[in-house]
Amino acid sequence: MRKLIYALTVILQFFIIANVHAQNFNDALRLTRLGLGSNARALGMGNAYNAISDDFSATIFNPAGLGTIKYFEFAGGLNYNSFSNEAAFFGNKNQFSNSSTNLSQLGFVFPFPTERGSLVFALGYSKIKDFNNALKFDGYNNNNNSMIQNLTAMNDDIAYELNVSYPIFDSQNEYIKDTTLISGLLNQSGEILQEGSLNKWTLGGAVEVARNVFVGANLNIISGSYKRNREYYEDDTHDVYESTLYTVPGDSRTGDFQSFYLNDILDWDIAGWDLAVGILYRVNQFVDVGTTIKFPTSYTIKEKYYVDGRSQFGTGSSFTLNPPILNELEYDISTPAVKIESLTLSGDVKFIDFTQMEFDKGLEPNQISRNNKDIIEMFRSTVNFNGGAEFVIPMIGIKIRGGFIYQPSPFKGDPSEYDRKYVTAGLGFDNNDSFALDIGYAYGWWKDFGDNYGFNVSRTFQDINMHNLVLSVKYRY
Repeated sequence: MRKLIYALTVILQFFIIANVHAQNFNDALRLTRLGLGSNARALGMGNAYNAISDDFSATIFNPAGLGTIKYFEFAGGLNYNSFSNEAAFFGNKNQFSNSSTNLSQLGFVFPFPTERGSLVFALGYSKIKDFNNALKFDGYNNNNNSMIQNLTAMNDDIAYELNVSYPIFDSQNEYIKDTTLISGLLNQSGEILQEGSLNKWTLGGAVEVARNVFVGANLNIISGSYKRNREYYEDDTHDVYESTLYTVPGDSRTGDFQSFYLNDILDWDIAGWDLAVGILYRVNQFVDVGTTIKFPTSYTIKEKYYVDGRSQFGTGSSFTLNPPILNELEYDISTPAVKIESLTLSGDVKFIDFTQMEFDKGLEPNQISRNNKDIIEMFRSTVNFNGGAEFVIPMIGIKIRGGFIYQPSPFKGDPSEYDRKYVTAGLGFDNNDSFALDIGYAYGWWKDFGDNYGFNVSRTFQDINMHNLVLSVKYRY
């Protein structure tokens, strides 16, 4: 009946998607958070590398460091990332994990002959961030709320299409809204897997403008992908909804409600660019001081969003979204500038103002305004700390490294448990500076939470652990 009244199926499908998945501050935050980088030596020293930056990884940390390189350099590396999550959900705990292995770095450095000072250019690829994530939950929600009720309250057509809600009309037979006879008391479970990475293709250069003073800059072309696959279930495990209750009154097929299933897949193709400039001063052979400013990054997101669903009843009937929903759109996100200052030989401070994240074009004007208002109200500026050390064993040339990374939560009012902490370690070997092999490892831990719908009515409390291993090789001649 309601389909005949509204007729505009395409428009209805748009509103389905807008309710189930709306682009919001989480999308901007996903691109803004700092990753663990791509260089094993830097990772082993807690990524406190701004004042060192004496290899191709200067294109990530401080482009001025390129000016210190005297020989042609080839750099390459592999990265292994493992993410594990233990989620508490209505008294139950579930563990889940996700991992990936891929190329982390491939770069070339070209010093040019000069009569005085230095002139160095670099070109290459670096993986700067993993999007690996995983979550699994399963628990009985004995409260009067559910995804079905949440969708119905928003007049979302998914619940209507699956016959777990129905329309109500006034005395003149005019449509008022949808309602549902489902009133919570359901077992809720699901899995969320996220994967993808953010990559930079860099053209950089540096010059020695005065004795031991280097200035450099990078132009970075950004590419990447992100995919999130969520499967969500609500099941009547306690037989609350009996065969005499029809979720659509008068339709006997909808008696004895059993389960509701929703699968939504978010798929991003990411493109963008940014610019970074840096200064490095070599005080002596033991101490360098440097600073870097990364200007705001502009991203264009090409998004595909797929939604499918199913409901099942004890009568033997089942209903699906027919056809499943597929929506495509394109929009822009800008992330804030980052200022990185080196405090000691191996210590960095990074300042990020998360309130400068911004949605630009491609979305409805009211949604852009709402998202940017949420960003200002919910986020804050943070100061991130990186510290590390490197010790060379005499005679054999083995280098032992250790470090620490501290990334405060960008949300206002979050306790320290939500700050991301990493301890790092590494080993390195080089053969008279012509060949180097480095291994870097980071272990990270923090807490987080997530809502399946609404606010704090179906929430997972998460203990997260991450392992990251990077293998890098460097050859100079």
